[in-house]
Amino acid sequence: MNVLAAIHVAKRDLGLDDGAYRAVLARVTGKSSAGAMSESERRMVLAELRRLGFKGSSKRGRKAPSGPYAKKAQALWIALWNLGAVADKRDQALLAFVKRQTGIERTEWVLDAGHGRAVVEALKAWCEREGVDWSVGQSTEDHKRRYGYKIALAQWRKLHPSAPMPDFWRDIGEMLGRTLVAEKPSDEEWIRAMNALGEEIREGGG
Repeated sequence: MNVLAAIHVAKRDLGLDDGAYRAVLARVTGKSSAGAMSESERRMVLAELRRLGFKGSSKRGRKAPSGPYAKKAQALWIALWNLGAVADKRDQALLAFVKRQTGIERTEWVLDAGHGRAVVEALKAWCEREGVDWSVGQSTEDHKRRYGYKIALAQWRKLHPSAPMPDFWRDIGEMLGRTLVAEKPSDEEWIRAMNALGEEIREGGG
């Protein structure tokens, strides 16, 4: 791994947001972009990031969360990150949340249905507090039953609390590069929209 790549890994592993990361760069070298630095300056930055706790350890042997409830928990955790509710989207942060909820350190150990439901329901309740409406009625249209729609709408409402619904569909269509009159977004398209809206929220738009 080259020094520039290692700096970016360190930023992620230390959980530095963009402001904190650039503050470190500027403090060490006077420059706020690692891309604009010389190789020796990058090495100075990497040394400082190591002093701050970056271990530079290999990902080998670091398991991703697994188990019957992990996939849904991961999806909800990313939703909360895109809603601006959590600062760290990494699996380690999710695992810390699971441990607080169940006392269990890894999600593959959450095999008990009661524990698994408790984790998922806690995450869904957190999403509700961030504006996600999970309710579904007999007359709810199919596209409005999708998790992506529900989360994206809550995100958009954070950014545009007083705007009318037609503006929501216009904005989503612009993100996806197509009109949404005949065909509503697929699950994959909703992920794209959620990620785009999440960037706006994290940049201070919501």
